[in-house]
Amino acid sequence: MSRYWSPIVSKLRPYVAGEQPRIANMVKLNTNESPYGPSPKALEAIREAADDRLRLYPDPSAMELRETIAAHFGLTAEHVFVGNGSDEVLAHVFQALLKHERPLLYPDVTYAFYSTYSLLYGVESIEVPVDDGFRIRLEDYDRPCGAIIIPNPNAPTGIGLPLAGIEALLAAHPDAVVVIDEAYVDFGGESAIPLISTHPNLLVIQTLSKSRSLAGLRIGFALGQRPLIEALERVKDSFNSYPLDRLAQLAATAAIKDEAWFETCRRKIIASRESLGSELEALGFEVLPSQANFVFARHESRSGALQAALRERGILVRHFAKPRISDFLRISIGTDEECARLVSALEEILAA
Repeated sequence: MSRYWSPIVSKLRPYVAGEQPRIANMVKLNTNESPYGPSPKALEAIREAADDRLRLYPDPSAMELRETIAAHFGLTAEHVFVGNGSDEVLAHVFQALLKHERPLLYPDVTYAFYSTYSLLYGVESIEVPVDDGFRIRLEDYDRPCGAIIIPNPNAPTGIGLPLAGIEALLAAHPDAVVVIDEAYVDFGGESAIPLISTHPNLLVIQTLSKSRSLAGLRIGFALGQRPLIEALERVKDSFNSYPLDRLAQLAATAAIKDEAWFETCRRKIIASRESLGSELEALGFEVLPSQANFVFARHESRSGALQAALRERGILVRHFAKPRISDFLRISIGTDEECARLVSALEEILAA
């Protein structure tokens, strides 16, 4: 602590990002990045734009990108908000839409930034326990609240919810904003975007970090009816009018238009996830059903100590030292070669 700090600083529990090692040849399965590169069209867009135009500010409205996202989902640009990664979009959502007299509801096993932002922005919140199978029970949200935020699929479990359940949740809370965080939806989940036209309380958040392989550029977006988007714009323009740089806007636009590259990489990751899940189960792991680009697994006789043993062998996975999930590992889906190296290392560790 420091006498120069504002009072809020000492109360924060900052989000801890996954390790980004400076060690060569690590198998990096800890931060849910895509194992495949971005669309070649996105890379070409960056190369073409890397000229003297970088001396100019980017379009503060990111209109071309918003129009591209809107066209992809059958909406208009007025339904789209973009930001510097979905984390920044989430931050603006907490400020603009989730602070009310009644509490915000979200799962107790979920993305850690929700509790961080609740503290940072003074949002009263209640964590709603997932069941013993780590599934979100939507009936548990049938209580008075100011807003709800749920990832679908959930993180770090990877378990998804059916669209019918989301629709029922929206109908049960017509006076509360319901945010569906779809960072991993492209790997097998059901998107709530088709519900936007009939539910003015729905906001859907997605990212280009995972299925579009652009984690290094930080591009996220939200979709919803105009009043929700306008609230986000008002907060953004009171904070930073230029959250997305020129290169990010152009690369994101090209990546979204390259549907063939997206579909090829997405299908490869899903196939690798299913194969890895089966191999882990054969080694004695319990693997939760995943609709994401990772698996969440625990071994019948080992705990989070496996993370350290894997790291010694040059393989990074994620472990959360938190109640209920401290014996699980979250393992991002890599290439088939990386997954094979992981399985081989686990065989060696478990045989010792």
